[in-house]
Amino acid sequence: MNFEGLDPGLAEYAPAMHSALDPVLDAHLNPSLLQNVELDPEGVALEALPVQESVHIMEGVYSELHSVVAEVGVPVSVSHFDLHEEMLWVGSHGGHATSFFGPALERYSSFQVNGSDDIRQIQSLENGILFLTKNNLKYMARGGLIIFDYLLDENEDMHSLLLTDSSTLLVGGLQNHIVEIDLNTVQETQKYAVETPGVTIMRQTNRFFFCGHTSGKVSLRDLRTFKVEHEFDAFSGSLSDFDVHGNLLAACGFSSRLTGLACDRFLKVYDLRMMRAITPLQVHVDPAFLRFIPTYTSRLAIISQSGQCQFCEPTGLANPADIFHVNPVGPLLMTFDVSASKQALAFGDSEGCVHLWTDSPEPSFNPYSRETEFALPCLVDSLPPLDWSQDLLPLSLIPVPLTTDTLLSDWPAANSAPAPRRAPPVDAEILRTMKKVGFIGYAPNPRTRLRNQIPYRLKESDSEFDSFSQVTESPVGREEEPHLHMVSKKYRKVTIKYSKLGLEDFDFKHYNKTLFAGLEPHIPNAYCNCMIQVLYFLEPVRCLIQNHLCQKEFCLACELGFLFHMLDLSRGDPCQGNNFLRAFRTIPEASALGLILADSDEASGKGNLARLIQRWNRFILTQLHQDMQELEVPQAYRGAGGSSFCSSGDSVIGQLFSCEMENCSLCRCGSETVRASSTLLFTLSYPDDKTGKNYDFAQVLKRSICLDQNTQAWCDTCEKYQPTIQTRNIRHLPDILVINCEVNSSKEADFWRMQAEVAFKMAVKKHSGEVSKNKEFALADWKELGSPEGVLVCPSIEELKNVWLPFSIRMKMTKNKGLDVCNWTDGDEMQWGPARAEEEHGVCVYDLMATVVHILDSRTGGSLVAHIKVGETYHQRKEGVTHQQWYLFNDFLIEPIDKHEAVQFDMNWKVPAILYYVKRNLNSRYNLNIKNPIEASVLLAEASLARKQRKTHTTFIPLMLNEMPQIGDLVGLDAEFVTLNEEEAELRSDGTKSTIKPSQMSVARITCVRGQGPNEGIPFIDDYISTQEQVVDYLTQYSGIKPGDLDAKISSKHLTTLKSTYLKLRFLIDIGVKFVGHGLQKDFRVINLMVWQGSFKSLLVPKDQVLDTVYLFHMPRKRMISLRFLAWYFLDAAVFSSVLAL
Repeated sequence: MNFEGLDPGLAEYAPAMHSALDPVLDAHLNPSLLQNVELDPEGVALEALPVQESVHIMEGVYSELHSVVAEVGVPVSVSHFDLHEEMLWVGSHGGHATSFFGPALERYSSFQVNGSDDIRQIQSLENGILFLTKNNLKYMARGGLIIFDYLLDENEDMHSLLLTDSSTLLVGGLQNHIVEIDLNTVQETQKYAVETPGVTIMRQTNRFFFCGHTSGKVSLRDLRTFKVEHEFDAFSGSLSDFDVHGNLLAACGFSSRLTGLACDRFLKVYDLRMMRAITPLQVHVDPAFLRFIPTYTSRLAIISQSGQCQFCEPTGLANPADIFHVNPVGPLLMTFDVSASKQALAFGDSEGCVHLWTDSPEPSFNPYSRETEFALPCLVDSLPPLDWSQDLLPLSLIPVPLTTDTLLSDWPAANSAPAPRRAPPVDAEILRTMKKVGFIGYAPNPRTRLRNQIPYRLKESDSEFDSFSQVTESPVGREEEPHLHMVSKKYRKVTIKYSKLGLEDFDFKHYNKTLFAGLEPHIPNAYCNCMIQVLYFLEPVRCLIQNHLCQKEFCLACELGFLFHMLDLSRGDPCQGNNFLRAFRTIPEASALGLILADSDEASGKGNLARLIQRWNRFILTQLHQDMQELEVPQAYRGAGGSSFCSSGDSVIGQLFSCEMENCSLCRCGSETVRASSTLLFTLSYPDDKTGKNYDFAQVLKRSICLDQNTQAWCDTCEKYQPTIQTRNIRHLPDILVINCEVNSSKEADFWRMQAEVAFKMAVKKHSGEVSKNKEFALADWKELGSPEGVLVCPSIEELKNVWLPFSIRMKMTKNKGLDVCNWTDGDEMQWGPARAEEEHGVCVYDLMATVVHILDSRTGGSLVAHIKVGETYHQRKEGVTHQQWYLFNDFLIEPIDKHEAVQFDMNWKVPAILYYVKRNLNSRYNLNIKNPIEASVLLAEASLARKQRKTHTTFIPLMLNEMPQIGDLVGLDAEFVTLNEEEAELRSDGTKSTIKPSQMSVARITCVRGQGPNEGIPFIDDYISTQEQVVDYLTQYSGIKPGDLDAKISSKHLTTLKSTYLKLRFLIDIGVKFVGHGLQKDFRVINLMVWQGSFKSLLVPKDQVLDTVYLFHMPRKRMISLRFLAWYFLDAAVFSSVLAL
């Protein structure tokens, strides 16, 4: 409802009006209204209040039956009769909802819906109640439990909702669109544009949607397309209310006067058969609400805010004798509703009172109401006795009282170990009688035990079942394997469950509730996903890579920049690194280093992932360093002081990661050789010590950086190989310190485990003080051990376990070319002061930014995950907040974690692989602006890679400079694909097929057609994409691609690289053209310009730039229409009929 013309004092309502009820009742408040309100126990007793006498109701005439208080002093904002049960719902301006049962208005439930906004509309459904507030839609059970809570855009101001069917809802308000929401998936499915300033009232018949606007208009919209069919300009000021019945529409509102808006006493009535206004109906009250009450005739109930109510026929004359008066406790009536049976009217006033008027002594709210469920009394005493002798007795039948004390079963984690129930072995009779057909075995059921029931076995003999030979039939059931009890669920290898729709119905939001983007794991060699995330969240690296663009076909820096661009634009949806990994597979050095895994090795986990990712880490830094050296440093990467970011011959990657060293070789003859070198990362070298001596991480790191070793080397003086002492000194420290942990054997793992145990004992001794060693510490006990000022809070015992790695380290270059390294804590920061950590004193403080760990799992071969400390700039860009937080990145699973979890390594299953330390305040040293490097020249004519192409075979005309597309121009787009790897699937025992890995597609041809200009309809791009990978299926029947078309040696087509075509499409997207095509979502996904969002697609191409005929001609809940049918129906053309003749 529109409140613009109502009492302006209501707009100043504040929640402070909701105060406690004073024992001395207000003089104007009828005590009988408080029949369901609990007063202060020290105040007036309920028995002392006079009880309202029984009211005599005359049949057929509306009279007041009951009045109650919902909330004392808080205005009622909305009332609604439940359409399924005999209940009346009331919402207040304070966001509180109350329900009353039956005509006696007995209080049924009461709960808070919103803490700050008023409830604007209520809609009852079969399983619960919908509540609409300003920018929130909440679905709650009738008892108050939340079913879902859907948060709308904070800039929206919603006023009305309309239930179009059992699962679809329209929500409108003071904005230029109406939102359609699917109640099954709780997701926005569509937005319909409406004229400003929006829609505040919505009604529906079997012909139209009726939308009431604050401008005084009522628009009639089509049920399918939501387009405006008719429009009635009812009032010159504003619309207050309207209702529709049969062929009549009646509206009340405000008209413009010289002094402002005035309530119009003429009701506007329209005939929906002729779509015109009929004689206005003059009434004797100031109408604020109206409803049709069609009992025997189409009566109208017109209500004023002062409490006057008049009944009249919409086509007759209003009779002053038909006016009755509601006696509101407050000065104004705020809401009005009519029950479905038309036997009851509900009024809510500004003092929180609800008045029920009926036309019979025993009214019913609905013609057929179901029975209301009430709370049942406790039935604990009537429970049957339990037979302890039965093995299958569920222990959950034993009632447990609610208590806040510690339970006997709450054992400390240190004194308990998980003991899962093992799966029993397969019955020997089944194995004996089993017949195999292929890889599936069939056997009759021996009937030795009940179906789906396994008795408990608590004896030690269960250890014989501790073998993991029972393999589930499909990846669907592999998440809850018994042997994975040691590995936390979020660290386990995640897999995508494919259905008939592929990825469309897979819920990625279940695994990632943040706005950061994950990466899909089903692509070959996607083991490096965690390292891609680490590089992305290094702000200088991300900006540098996105500014980079060169002419090399397979440049990892370029492809990584394109992938970073996708991660930037994604809002929590996973991306795929198809193009980057394709370029990665073509690098000869990657294959020589053994970084390219075969599909079989990757699926079975034969490769050592820890060694693999450490080699990949060294390779990618070296490759990026080489790619950057080939181009001039971008102007955006100049230092803050104006000097060049890096010296000539070096690269920005070298400036960030490179550490300049001085290697000295001293022969026993006394000759010394010194040479300078640099490295992009360091590898930890562990001491040979089995005595359990305590080593700080800083000591091991220093030993690894300043390495001293004895080895055989060539001596120019002696002219032969001699034993030499080789030492390494540091000249310059890097901005980003990268460390490979090299925990590749049990020896290194035992060292980490031993040092973590020593560090744990020292930490407990340090924090416990005089507390007894045998005492078990709770988290609250540890917090009490902090400093009196509360600055330092001791961590809990669980946070101290398995921790050896420091969060910060301090490094200092000494005058004699030495290096001092020490662990740096918050206490050291407070003791020394931040000035001691400044770089002008030769001191550098490095903070831990990321850890990459290897998850050991013998069943799946293990996986790689990353803990990353996401900085403020990323949170500001994605979520609009400025803070730092540690996150776990496990492919498309992203979850915030505590910072201690990032440095806890249980060597039984969680092994450290790579560490990234970043110099403090690194981002402030560089200009981090990003400039799109793609220019319009990518659309101009280019040479073909094919040797045999002739100009007479050219199928397109390249764009000229005066034809460059502008924002909003139409471009027709079509893409053809080939298959690189076939789909992998398995057949389950029930006969259904389960997809393990989908087929891998690669784009083979891209065609873009002009949509305007003198050459309209002529292609300006028709690129065949050259590929070096083996193609298993050219899909010639659909694509027209034949063997040899993609081979540069024999092809006669216009052959280009994938990178060249990708740049053309990226430029068209960035400039804002509109793409027209059929099935563009699949095209964009394979080209790597698309991510998935649950059951919907989220294009990196903005939605308003895509005109997809798949959805233009799609009807709700109907199948998608093929291009062949559309071409036959609209163009009378046969598609794919002559494709084999191409």
